[in-house]
This record gives sequence, structure tokens and C-alpha cells, in this order.
Amino acid sequence: MTQNHYDVIIIGGGVSGAALFYELGRYTTTKSICLLEKYGSLASLNSNGSANSQTIHCGDIETNYTLEKAAKVKRTAKMVEKYCLSHGYEDKVIFSHQKLALGVGHEEVNYMRHRYEEFKTLYPYLKLYTKEQLAEIEPAVIFDKDGKERPEDIVGIGAQGEYTTVDFKALSDTFIDNTLKIKDKITDIFFNNEVKQIQKIGSTYHVQTTMSQFTADFVVVDAGAHSLFLAHKMGYGLDYGCLPMAGSFYMGNRKILNGKVYMVQNPKLPFAALHGDPDILVSGFTRFGPTALMLPKLERFKPGTYMDFFKTLRLDWTVLKIFYDLFKDADIRNYVLKNFMFEVPYINKKLFLQDARKIVPSLSEEDISYAKGFGGVRPQILDKKNQKLMLGEASINTGEGIIFNMTPSPGATSCLGNAVRDVEAICKYLGLEFDEKLFNAELVDEEPTKGENL
Repeated sequence: MTQNHYDVIIIGGGVSGAALFYELGRYTTTKSICLLEKYGSLASLNSNGSANSQTIHCGDIETNYTLEKAAKVKRTAKMVEKYCLSHGYEDKVIFSHQKLALGVGHEEVNYMRHRYEEFKTLYPYLKLYTKEQLAEIEPAVIFDKDGKERPEDIVGIGAQGEYTTVDFKALSDTFIDNTLKIKDKITDIFFNNEVKQIQKIGSTYHVQTTMSQFTADFVVVDAGAHSLFLAHKMGYGLDYGCLPMAGSFYMGNRKILNGKVYMVQNPKLPFAALHGDPDILVSGFTRFGPTALMLPKLERFKPGTYMDFFKTLRLDWTVLKIFYDLFKDADIRNYVLKNFMFEVPYINKKLFLQDARKIVPSLSEEDISYAKGFGGVRPQILDKKNQKLMLGEASINTGEGIIFNMTPSPGATSCLGNAVRDVEAICKYLGLEFDEKLFNAELVDEEPTKGENL
């Protein structure tokens, strides 16, 4: 059954929007929900498996996470895992691989040893590995092309038997499929409906798309970089600008690594360090990346959105000062320049190998190729009020019946956790009931992780 007025309209059919669609249908007393998607299928942009590293970020091997952030991310990551296991999606949506974070060189080795001691209580399955142990479980990180051990001191923190990988497009599909099975609610989805305008008239939101017009009592915008674009059009979030960061990848010609291998991140850099991952969509071949390149558009591999970028950036002296403060740091300046060179034909592979060999010393030009069509855009938020680049996710809850979410990494991992935050706000605003007991029983894992050590 379809209609034009709904309790809630969700704009954006990525994994964040799909997760909210599912939670509203499953755990609340809402009678009607609608999802509007710009393109002809779900998760066609950043939630697509080719646009991200397919990683469940639970904080155990992400060295840029504090213990506090790791605890929060772990809780929401476990929601995705519990959801998938309860529906029997093992090896279809969610996958298990071994995973490691490497410390290379004296300084990083000391850092990783201290980190292990700090984090082992939160993640009891983690184990610290010596060079000899790494040679057994992940030999490619130890031996060079001549079969000799790398000279640097090296340790790893890792685990086996944990779920590490998700096809977030497939996950999005399951959220929608399971919601559409609910019989006593109106659950509509409209594809090829790009939202052009949102207006609030009285207490009702009017949403104009390229195909039709819809109304709702509450609206949630989960539209990636376009969330801030739509917020600005309504006069919200004007203290924020959007800096779209594109990530590219290099694909191995075979399975080079046995599992996920991460490195220590430079704390000055707001982007993840290079890592290697088994690509579940390409026979488990190892994919290296991502790079980080600022692109003047809000969507990668799609026409247009250049003007949307300039409108959302809201370039002024404050934005220029943020850029100046970032680029005056030599580490950040060199990082940006190097990542730009990673996109330049003929020299890109040679330069990329210099970084990738920190993970795989034996890696050669013949082993990898630039992964055409892979990568997405992450909307990094510029906080003009505090004159800094915000790290991670951002949300604008207006308190007036509309929410705008910007969810770069780990947004896909946190999709169910972010959704329940919005569910609670929606229920409070509309006077709906949220079945928290059922939600906790089905999605919240209060038990200690039962991972098998390597």
C-alpha cells in the first residue's frame, strides 16, 4: 500500500537509512514510514562494497581510537554482528577473517605494547604477537621478495574467530527486506526520487522530489555528503562546511594477506592509515588502501554535484583559516601531497608501493593495480565555529522534527546504534512507543566477546 503522508520519511537508502527504516518498523508503534532514494537501488554510493573497506570497526585494531571511543564503537558493532547471526547471514552478509594491527620500528612497537595492555580488558580475545609468531600466521608482513625477514622490530595485535567483514550493501538489502515483511504497517520505498526541497508548513514537512511530493510529521536525512547540503537549504548547520574526501584503492592480483592488516595511524592525520583487506566481492583478493584525496564534488563516479560541493563548503575566511592551520603542519601537508600523487598515472603505483611495503615488504608493481571504479566520498565536516576539522560522524538534531546525519567511517559499523539514537528522538517528538526491551534482547550484546585467539 502506498500513500503520500507518513509518520516518518527517511531520505537516503544507504546502510544508515536502511537501518533506521528497519528499527522504526520493528521496534516502534509508528504506523507509516517511507524511504526515498535518489538512485535506482539501495546502497549505490558509499555503502556499496566497492566504495569502502567492508570492515566492522569495533575499535580493537583501530589505533586512532581512544579507549572511550572504542567502547562505544564496540557496542554498536556488536549490534550488526548480533543482527546478522540471528538471521543466519554468516558468509552471506557477515564474514570472519583474522585481523591484525602492526607496529613497525622501535617507537611503534612500544606504542603497540602499551596499547595492548590498555585495551586487553575491553577486548579479552586480543593477543600480542612477536615477529616469529607473525611469520607463522601472516608471513607476507615479515618476509621480503628474497624470503628474508624484514630488519625492523615488529609486533602485532590481533584476533581470530571474530567477525571482521560486512557487505554493507547486502546488509542494507536485508534491513529493507525484513521491514517489508511487517504486515501491520505501511512501509514504502521510492527509488529514483532525488529530494530537491524540504519545507515545513505548520507542523508538517513537505518533501519535493524529482518524481513526486510527500509529507511527513518527521524527517531524517541520511544522505551522506548531501545531508549537510539539504540542511543548509533549510537554514540549519550554517556553522558547518563539508570537505569531501575521496578514497581510492589498489587491488592485489591474488590473496596476498590471510586477513585484515592495519597499521599505526599518525595522530596528526584525520584519516585512516593504509591497510590491507580481503575483498569479499573479488574472491578474497587483497585490496590495499584507502588513499585520501579532496574532491570538489559530493558523489564519486556520478555526474555533477560540483556546484553542490561549493554550496556546502561555504567558503569564507574561516574555512580558509582551517585549511591554513591544517596545511602549516608538515606531516599533514606532505600527506595531502603524497595522496594527490597516488592518483597520477604512471607514477602513482610506484609511490603507493613505498607505503604499502610497510605492510607487505615483498610487494611489487606486478602484484597490484589501481582499482578503477572503487572508492567513495566521505563527508568530513569543517566546524567553522571552533575553526577546526571535525573527526568522525556528525548529526544535526534541530529539535523541530528533522535530523540531518553525516556518517563517514565508522558510520556503516554504527548504523544500528545511530539509528536507535534517532528512533528515541522520533518517538519522543511524535509521542510513539519504543520497545526497548525487544531491541536490547535482539540487538544488544551484553556478554563478553567470545573470540578465539590466534
